[in-house]
Amino acid sequence: MRTPSIPEADRTRPPRLTRAQRTAILKALADPKRFELLERIAKSSCPLGCSVVRPALAISPATLSHHIKELETAGLIHVERQGKFHFLALRPGVLEALAASIFSLSPQGCNSVAKAPE
Repeated sequence: MRTPSIPEADRTRPPRLTRAQRTAILKALADPKRFELLERIAKSSCPLGCSVVRPALAISPATLSHHIKELETAGLIHVERQGKFHFLALRPGVLEALAASIFSLSPQGCNSVAKAPE
């Protein structure tokens, strides 16, 4: 059995998030179990098998499948299927792109402040 990996195309191009993609990612992360699942995937040094993560989250296989599909649809993870096994890995750069997008919302200062009448 070969080691699961991220497709070459996903490793080489930096992600550019559209408004719809940002919205889908934030909606996917709004669920506490999905966020916990993403944390476990992100902290893993190699693609994480579903058989490892399901007992740790204490959820049913159907619920895990639903959460995986939501994270994959939002573009946060890559799922490699090897027979009946599924391995989960974080898509490179997506969280960084989301963080940069959120950081860009910070006020940069106001150069055109209207003066109050004296």
